[in-house]
Amino acid sequence: MTLAKVLLIEDDASITQFVRMALEDLEIELLACTNVADAWRVLEAGGIRLVLTDLMLPGESGIDLMHRLRNHAGSVPAVPVAVFSAGLTPPVRDKLTALGVWRMLSKPIPVMELEGCVREALALVAAPAAAPSPPVTAVQGAPGLPPLTLAESETVTTHFGGDERLFRAYRASCHAQFAADVRQGDAAHVAGDWQALRRLAHSLGTVLLTLGHPDGSAMARALEDVASEPDVAACQQGWTRLRAFLTTL
Repeated sequence: MTLAKVLLIEDDASITQFVRMALEDLEIELLACTNVADAWRVLEAGGIRLVLTDLMLPGESGIDLMHRLRNHAGSVPAVPVAVFSAGLTPPVRDKLTALGVWRMLSKPIPVMELEGCVREALALVAAPAAAPSPPVTAVQGAPGLPPLTLAESETVTTHFGGDERLFRAYRASCHAQFAADVRQGDAAHVAGDWQALRRLAHSLGTVLLTLGHPDGSAMARALEDVASEPDVAACQQGWTRLRAFLTTL
């Protein structure tokens, strides 16, 4: 059987892993690119049924991708585009609507909402709804494993459809990725590449909130804001704080 191809354009490894895990039960082939240039080559090859793209990417943005699709209509097969971003302000939504974006998804997103979006795009017949999982609490934690914190239990219910196993697997993959994130942030800090630091903070804001760390997410959002100026002293202080938080996880 030929699997339907879904193209994900996302430069953060932890968010890419979240999408892979969220969609693992669907009969699709998920192709992942970290930038628009690579994604464009995949689109030119054809066969893509849905594009999921972030807005803030290295080089060309998700909005640049939409302009490309408009300007090259006919040379690239038409495909629905779902923007998957934490930056969906009302002005951005208006711009994306004008550019013909099919769906807008706010990060962080519940697993079931993401899965539902893909099912709808692929015109899949939804299976009969399963009985909802009971909310996961620290008392109801998996046997033999440390109990979840209250914030983690809440995010299991909100973002993982009550699936504690999926949450724990995703958390483990993120913790393994944080060392690389710290190295990336250190390199951007030393080089004074505040836009790279901004992109990293933007992604970490979503990842940390999805993991049940609202305070860490707020640190990342604050760093993203000052890096957009950029306020060099505030960037340095913000990265020092966020870095320290990441190394405790």
